[in-house]
Amino acid sequence: MTQTPRLSQKISAIAESATLKVDAKAKALQAQGRPVISYAAGEPDFPTPQHIVEAAIEAARDPKSHRYTPAAGLPDLREAIAEKTLRDSGVQVGANQVIVTNGGKQSVYEAFQVLLNPGDEVIVPTPFWTTYPEAITLADGVPVDVFADASQNYQVTVEQLEAARTERTKVLLFVSPSNPTGSVYSPEQTKAIGEWALEHGIWVITDEIYQNLTYDSVKAISIVEAVPELAGQTLLVNGVAKTYAMTGWRVGWTVGPADAIKALGNLQSHLSGNVNNIAQRAAIAALTGPQDEAEQMRQAFDRRRKLIVSELNKIDGFQTPTPQGAFYVYPDVTALLGRSWGGVTPTTTLELADLMLDQAEVAAVPGEAFGPSGYLRFSYALGDDSLLEGAQRLQRLFA
Repeated sequence: MTQTPRLSQKISAIAESATLKVDAKAKALQAQGRPVISYAAGEPDFPTPQHIVEAAIEAARDPKSHRYTPAAGLPDLREAIAEKTLRDSGVQVGANQVIVTNGGKQSVYEAFQVLLNPGDEVIVPTPFWTTYPEAITLADGVPVDVFADASQNYQVTVEQLEAARTERTKVLLFVSPSNPTGSVYSPEQTKAIGEWALEHGIWVITDEIYQNLTYDSVKAISIVEAVPELAGQTLLVNGVAKTYAMTGWRVGWTVGPADAIKALGNLQSHLSGNVNNIAQRAAIAALTGPQDEAEQMRQAFDRRRKLIVSELNKIDGFQTPTPQGAFYVYPDVTALLGRSWGGVTPTTTLELADLMLDQAEVAAVPGEAFGPSGYLRFSYALGDDSLLEGAQRLQRLFA
C-alpha cells in the first residue's frame, strides 16, 4: 500500500527565509548576552513617524475600524496609492487598479499566483531577494536565474535576458533598487529592458518597495514610466515598510491592469480578506502626510551607505560596489574563501558567515540566500555606532 505523504510536498519543499533565519540566530545570541552586531535584517532602526502612529491611535478608537472592510483595501488608501503611483512611478491609474495587501510579501506571492500556469517560466535577475524563487515555485512556475556579478554592478543586460527567453517565458521580474545589492538601473537600461519585454509580450512584475530610497541624485525610474505601453502587462509591487520604517505594520499593495487586480481581489477575498484597518489608516497618513521624517531617514541611510562602503573596502578581500539605492551593500568576498582564520578555512560564504558570527560576533547573510556563493549582504539600516563597530571587528578578524 502506497503511503500518502504526511504533509504537502509543495510546502515541505519551501526553504525558510534565509534573511530571517540569520537575523533570528543573531537575536538568539544577543538574548544570551553575546554582543552580536547584526547586518541581517532589511529593517530600518528608526521608529515610525509620530503622525503615522497618531493616525493609527485615532483609527483604533473609531468603531468603523472594528469591522470588515473591502478585501481590496479602504477606498481612501487605494486613492492615495494611485496618487503615489502617478507621483513616483509616472503612470496614471484608477483606484480600481490598486489592491492593498498584508505587506509586500503577500503582493509578491499573489502576483505570481495570478499570472502563472504550471510550467510557466519567470526570468529572475540574480542576485535576487530570497522570497522570489519560493513564491514562483509555489505558483507552479519555474524560476530562471540570470546572473550579473559585481563587474556588471549586478545589472543584467537585454542580451542576457534574450539568451534566457524560451517559448515558456511568461514573466520578467524587475527590481530597481535591488535587494540584496542596492543597484539601480539607469533610465536607459530600464527602457531597453522594458521595450524587450513589450516586444515579446512578457508580463513584468516590478518590485518598487525601495523606489524612494535612492542617493547621489539618482532616480529609480519605473519601468512603466520608461515604457508607458508596458502598463497593460505590468504589476507594480510596493508598500510603506521601508520608506516609512513600517515593517511591522504589514501594508503593501499591487498596481496593475484592472482585470489582473480583479483576479487578485478574488484570490485575496479567500486568502485573507481585508488588511488590518488600523494599519491601513496609518498608511494613508504615511502617503498623504508630511514627508520630512522620511527624508531625514533617507539622509541617514545615505550617510551610513558611504561609511560602510568605505570601511568594508579597507578589508583585503572585500570588493564592495557603491550602491545607489535601498539600504544594502553586497560585497564580492570570493578572495577570502580558501583562506584560514582561527583554524577555520571557509570554502563557501555560508561557512564564511558562520565564521564571522562565531569569531567576530558579526551577522551578515551569505550569498547562497540570493544566488551563487561568494557574496555577503550587509544591511546598513542599523545605528551608526553599531555599523562602524561591526565593520571594525571584521577588519580585525581578516587582518
